[in-house]
Amino acid sequence: MTETPQPQSTSHGTLSLADVEAVARAAHASQTDKAGRPYTEHLSAVAEGVRARGGDEELIAAAWLHDAVEDDALSERWLEEAALSRRTKDVVLAVTKRAGEPPEAYAARILATPGALLVKEADLAHNADPARLAVLDEATRKRLTEKYARMRALLGLSML
Repeated sequence: MTETPQPQSTSHGTLSLADVEAVARAAHASQTDKAGRPYTEHLSAVAEGVRARGGDEELIAAAWLHDAVEDDALSERWLEEAALSRRTKDVVLAVTKRAGEPPEAYAARILATPGALLVKEADLAHNADPARLAVLDEATRKRLTEKYARMRALLGLSML
């Protein structure tokens, strides 16, 4: 895991959205998704999905960072020490899957954390994008489609 340097905070004491985006892009720079695309494309799509769904800057920041701890791109310690709002940190932690955690417990944590459902909904929408899934082999596409549909159901989200 690479520790990303802490950018300067805004006059409000928190990182600007541009700084959060830069940190996320740097932290995930070497990663690719299942289709071999730069992982930062997914982060950008989720952030835009949160924005399009009416999310504020704290939730857009959480969208940029939503996979950072889970993917070991940034440490949980980095997140706790970062100049981010408590709400942004709580949402990132809520959407971070934990090893061996049942999907029901994961969904319950998301539902119990204000703002986390919006970020997860944008994440699932991009993950389940038919154009994104189309480039995967049939077995992977089927497995992921079922996984995303199950999570949407656990979260009470309508099917796409």
